[in-house]
Amino acid sequence: MPEVTLEALAARMEAVEQKLASMSGVVPPTRDWRSVVGISQDNDFTRAVLAEIEANSEAERLAATDQ
Repeated sequence: MPEVTLEALAARMEAVEQKLASMSGVVPPTRDWRSVVGISQDNDFTRAVLAEIEANSEAERLAATDQ
């Protein structure tokens, strides 16, 4: 692997910025983010995450009322 220098990083960054600029508007979004917010699969992992979130929220609520 070649040595990384500031000049090399600057050149790579410039190339990335040029590529991104050329891609602007090329691929239109297929779905609006608002159409998928709140949608999740009903599986064990999702249920575990939601249970953890609910437990955290309850602990924070209790901690706030104990003060």
